[in-house]
Order: sequence, then structure tokens, then C-alpha cells
Amino acid sequence: MYTVDELENKLIDLAFAEDIGDGDHTTLCCIPESALGAQKLLVKEEGIIAGIEIAKKIFHRFDPELEIEQFLTDGTRVKVGDVAFIARGKVRSLLQTERLMLNVMQRMSGIATVTSKYMKILEGTKCKVLDTRKTTPGMRMFEKAAVKIGGGENHRIGLFDMILLKDNHIDFAGGIGNALDRAQAYLKEKKKQLKIEIEVRNFKELEECLKHGGVDRIMLDNFSVEDTRKAVEIINGRMEIESSGGITIDTIRSYADCGVDFVSVGALTHSVKGLDLSFKAV
Repeated sequence: MYTVDELENKLIDLAFAEDIGDGDHTTLCCIPESALGAQKLLVKEEGIIAGIEIAKKIFHRFDPELEIEQFLTDGTRVKVGDVAFIARGKVRSLLQTERLMLNVMQRMSGIATVTSKYMKILEGTKCKVLDTRKTTPGMRMFEKAAVKIGGGENHRIGLFDMILLKDNHIDFAGGIGNALDRAQAYLKEKKKQLKIEIEVRNFKELEECLKHGGVDRIMLDNFSVEDTRKAVEIINGRMEIESSGGITIDTIRSYADCGVDFVSVGALTHSVKGLDLSFKAV
């Protein structure tokens, strides 16, 4: 199993490979190898900046001699005209790392900005917004880091760090009882300590879960606000509660006010708009 650092390095290497190929012929043809210069990361839209630490990793993965003068930190609220950092070194290195750095930073900053808007709406409640596995393939570590920078929380990182019994698992296993029994037996056999979360689609399944036990968190899937409030009363603090399914920035507060612990929102990562940033010569 790869570490987060190893996964990030693999993504960076792959991204350079697909972008540069056998050489950045535009840069190579017109920029002398010895040419030195500097570029600044310029903010062109208000939001939350994210990805500065990853940007430094991208620069140094390509050219360890690039120097970064940093003015802002990840999680800072920025406005048009702010400068996050200045990178100095070989012009060829700056030009070849520019696009990858911007792609990552714009996406991470967009995710952090949207997440912060959700968290602002949740102020005064105990509820936290969670991301999902609906991430860009290969970009998950960056995107989930951006959610945390924006004030949200990560759900499971992947399929390996939590058991989440969803509708298809339950149906294929032959019902809630079978699915939970098998999950608990598996954890015992493999000597693993993982939380068990189970998705319920209606009150019948909810009652079955509560009667069976052995669950750390219940996910209320596509429950209305009214039904969510009723489900919270039934569960009565016996386990964590997560709401999921079509919840938007306009409806999340209503669910939070029901008393749920978490609301998961796939839109944090699957359809976010990048924050407008540019990398300009100075």
C-alpha cells in the first residue's frame, strides 16, 4: 500500500510525463538553458487559496534548485491581486512546471472555497460537511486535502479505511443482518479495527439496523428533512448519523438543524469550479 507522499509523487510524475512527453519543444527552442527568471502566483478571484505546499512539491520534483518565496499559506482567504508566492530559478523549469502547478492549485483552491461556503452555513450546529469518493482519478489525495483546508472533513479516503455497507452490498449480501454479520466476522478474522457504517433507505431498514447493532454510523440516504428529523429522534444518540443524497448548499442547513453529525456532499469534488489564478513573469 502506497503512502500519501508516494501517491502524490506518482501523480506528479505521471502528469509531467503526459504533458512534457519527449520535451517542451516550445520552451527548448526559444529559452536558453542558462536563462534565469522569476514568476509570481497571482490571485484573480476571491476565495480560499489551497495547494501552495503541493505547488512547492511540484516545483522541486522537477527542479530541486527552484527557490520559492512564500507570502501566503494554505487556507488563507484571498482577494484579486494577492500574490501567493514568487518562484525563482531556470526559466525553462518555471515554464515547464507552470501548467501542472496551476491545474492543481486552481482545482484545490476551488474545492477549498466551496467547502468553506458550506461550513459557513453550518456555523452554530454540530454538523460537519464530508467529502466522498467522487474525486478525479489520481487526484484524490490533493482534492481531499483541499476539503480539509476549506474546513470540511474527509469521509473515508478509499475502500480500505472504513467499511461502508451501501445499498448494493446489502442487496447482494441478502439483507442488512447478513451484511452486518459478515462485516463483523471479517473484521474479527482479519484483526482489523475499522468503523462500520451502513446506508439505510427507509425506516424499516433503520429499525433493522438498530435492532441488530454493531454499527458505528448510520447513513440516511435520500431522506427528506422531515424524515431525517424523525430518524434522529429514533436513533437518539446511539450512533453517529450522516445524511446523504442530493443535499445542496441551499438545503444543508435544514438537515444540520435536524441534529445529524455529518452531511456528505459529492459536489465538493465532482463538479467544482477552479479558482482563477495565473503565473506571471516578474
